[in-house]
Amino acid sequence: MTVIKEVSVEEGKTNNPQASDKENVKDEKAYSEETSKFIEQTSLDKMHEIAEAARLKKLMEPPKWVLPED
Repeated sequence: MTVIKEVSVEEGKTNNPQASDKENVKDEKAYSEETSKFIEQTSLDKMHEIAEAARLKKLMEPPKWVLPED
């Protein structure tokens, strides 16, 4: 069995998992704060609208085929 890990390197970011541990903790904290703020400021009806728009967008996308490698 082959495990494939997709890695994306953003401009200006380090591609060293050990060097970026502290950065990851800071990013997680910022993400949590941003998420909490969104939940507090957004009505449930608006969240439903956002989810429905995302669902419809996904339904309109063409199918993505993943072919196994030999």
